[in-house]
Amino acid sequence: MINLRDISRVYELGSEPVHALRGVSLDITGGEYVAIMGTSGSGKSTLMNIIGCLDQPSAGVYSLDGQEVQDLDEDELAAVRNKKLGFVFQQFNLLPRMSAIENVMLPLVYAGIPEKERRARAERVLRLVGLGGRIDHKPTQLSGGQQQRVSIARALVNQPAILLADEPTGALDSATSSDIMTLFQELHNDGMTVVLVTHEPDIASYAKRLIKLKDGVIQSDQAQRGLRA
Repeated sequence: MINLRDISRVYELGSEPVHALRGVSLDITGGEYVAIMGTSGSGKSTLMNIIGCLDQPSAGVYSLDGQEVQDLDEDELAAVRNKKLGFVFQQFNLLPRMSAIENVMLPLVYAGIPEKERRARAERVLRLVGLGGRIDHKPTQLSGGQQQRVSIARALVNQPAILLADEPTGALDSATSSDIMTLFQELHNDGMTVVLVTHEPDIASYAKRLIKLKDGVIQSDQAQRGLRA
């Protein structure tokens, strides 16, 4: 589903180029649960941004579900993101004046889904993440864990093939982090492809495959049992 060949990413910062990725090749098949780890500056967020079509490689070939995406224009990339990818970030990125269900419906607005169907689908995914009784609450009326659940519901509402999560528990306490990771595990068990970036070994331990980056290259790539069956 995700195929990267000799991906490099160079940023021009001042007079010295910064090589964030150096010839990374990687395959992730549908239904995998993958964690990407690395220290600050290792290239893990750059790799996630390229996988998520938020950034484009300086060199190499990236194929997502059989479609080469590195040469698509911004409108085409936005269409790929909206159709195939769901994003969860460390910061919840919810609109404060909108209710939970209104935040979740936003991707469906951009996708041109009729209003009645938008609401039905948003209610369904909010129930899925355990917030069926909070759909009309605004972000300030929700705990941090609940806000992250809203952001996960928003990521799922377009029924993406792949869930991309960049430090999704970074702003949460340990108990709430465990709840969120259990939810990710349930999504994976239902067949969703999950790719997770984290610097926390306990969070990475939930995944079934662990990729470690260092200085823009893959240092190791190995299967692991996963914290939950």
